[in-house]
Amino acid sequence: MKLYIAEKPSLGRAIAAALPKPQKKHQGYIELGNGDVVSWCIGHILEQANPENYDPAFKKWQMAHLPIVPDQWQLKPKTQTRAQLTVLGKLVKQADEIIHAGDPDREGQLLVDEVIDFLKVSAQKKQNIKRLLVSDLNLPAVRRSLANMQSNQLFMPLSISALARSRADWLYGINLTRAYTIQGQKAGFNSVLSVGRVQTPLLGLVVRRQQEIDNFVAKDFYDVHAHLTSNTQENFIAKWQPSEACQPYMDEEGRVLNRALAENVIGRIENQPAVVSSVVKQEKKQAAPLPYNLSSLQIDAAKIYSLNAKLVLDVCQALYEKHKVITYPRSDCRYLPKEHHGQAKGIIAMLANGDDSYSLFAQGANSSLKSKAWNNAKVTAHHAIIPTEKSASTLSLNPFEKKVYFLIVRQYLAQFYPAYQYNQTRVEVLIAGGKFLANAKTPVAQGWKVLFQRAKKKPETAGQGEDVEQQLTHQLLPQLVEGEKILSRHGELISRMTQAPKHFTDASLLSAMTGIARFVSDNEIKKLLKENDGLGTEATRAGIIDLLFKRDYLKRQGKNIHATLVGTSLIKALPIAATMPDMTAHWEATLTNISEKKSRYQDLINPLTATITQMIEQSEQQSFAQLPKVPFKRKSKAKKFSARKKK
Repeated sequence: MKLYIAEKPSLGRAIAAALPKPQKKHQGYIELGNGDVVSWCIGHILEQANPENYDPAFKKWQMAHLPIVPDQWQLKPKTQTRAQLTVLGKLVKQADEIIHAGDPDREGQLLVDEVIDFLKVSAQKKQNIKRLLVSDLNLPAVRRSLANMQSNQLFMPLSISALARSRADWLYGINLTRAYTIQGQKAGFNSVLSVGRVQTPLLGLVVRRQQEIDNFVAKDFYDVHAHLTSNTQENFIAKWQPSEACQPYMDEEGRVLNRALAENVIGRIENQPAVVSSVVKQEKKQAAPLPYNLSSLQIDAAKIYSLNAKLVLDVCQALYEKHKVITYPRSDCRYLPKEHHGQAKGIIAMLANGDDSYSLFAQGANSSLKSKAWNNAKVTAHHAIIPTEKSASTLSLNPFEKKVYFLIVRQYLAQFYPAYQYNQTRVEVLIAGGKFLANAKTPVAQGWKVLFQRAKKKPETAGQGEDVEQQLTHQLLPQLVEGEKILSRHGELISRMTQAPKHFTDASLLSAMTGIARFVSDNEIKKLLKENDGLGTEATRAGIIDLLFKRDYLKRQGKNIHATLVGTSLIKALPIAATMPDMTAHWEATLTNISEKKSRYQDLINPLTATITQMIEQSEQQSFAQLPKVPFKRKSKAKKFSARKKK
């Protein structure tokens, strides 16, 4: 008997639909027409054991017990899913062959692998386990997946990486939450101070951004624009490029802070001859943005529709499991297998057949085009999120589902439009010994950009600086040649003020998590980090942000995200290493390397354990005085008595 173990019931039912009939439904599994069986987990049906499961003394929080580092790690069944574990235990014993059908990511890999290990499946049977990767719950897609199963052994690095992450989170969270909570209680904060390997550095980002804003002092800075006339009496504008001699009057970002210097330049270029010193023209093409992974979808949904990350994830799960109109959403990949291109014609035709907002986009798509998205080398256990062949036109999608589905469809259809083409012209002009620069971008063919056209910002809503810069970029330049003599009519002083950093929003906080290298101070660690390494995983980022809100460490003010008093005080109380992304980002890079067979489990756990030990020792020297005073909540004796009576 073959036993298929899916990650969840919905996936189990989708797999069963593609297998022999007639079928019998039982409690916790489906019996197929040929005697094989499809069963399922219900998410994680096992969890890391609590400290007191290793030693009853650990139930009481004491510094003397820390760090708690298990010699032999234990998993225990979750109470609410114990019955399903019993079902799987019986089926595993009966099975001649097991097919692993966890979701196509490292968490899905571990989720089923840990059940197989817990149920003590023999080494021989483990060796022969097949891996079924289902990214689309529709019948044709499931059948294709069933025809392309691989050995589960090929995916064990994913499982090891997920296991390392799970244990790292337990070690860090359990030990440091206990250590800092005990120290906080000594200072009068008699509540739990939750510390996490990912959540605390993320909170640190928000707190430090808030401090930057609070401490920001605006400064005036000045640009000089030269208004020029060509020999053909065509006007254009060039921006002054300060020389090295001006550096004492500039900030670290190259902005001139001295008004007199700028006014002096204006005086020197009034009605002066100018010469074109350089003309560079380039024909450029810009390819369509890649299809979405989960984080990039969450970022765009936040920017365009103000949807928070948790909502987008929940909507995606409904589109995938309930409606079956998108592929697996918890993906960290933005590429597609080349063989998927064969399905493009059918998907585009389905999308074009209706009166939805994306139908016209689909009608204009060319299914023969193949963007750089189709790249087998960059596809791992999962691929980018794309629409399935199932039409959404006849379904009753709610407004959130419609918006997210539209974004996914648009991003997919962009792959079948030609590149955006434009001419880039860069002109350097010398006036009275000073250098001035004019850049212009002239569109030639909109290509895929026709799918992303939005209403232009109203002039009153745009800042002066933005208006000026747009004016310079979008101006039409005359035909100029190197060495041509032209006229500088006059100069214009553009006075602006430096702007404080912006508060994080859902979109920018997610972007910070995915591109964490931007916030890492250590150059060596920056080098270690790749573009897709960040804080947390695609599947966990939304949950981590949501957790910080639930614990009252973060709050919303409109679209902006602020730290609360407790959140700010916690970051100030903790050692700097615990609040910075450097260490955690390095560990996330190690987790990625484990999944790619470039590192081992011990490469994460051993240095992590050493760091935790050091931070526990340091916690007794940290000051928790800024935390608000929270009195102990005493339990009512009356409640205890009434509870006893009810028994």
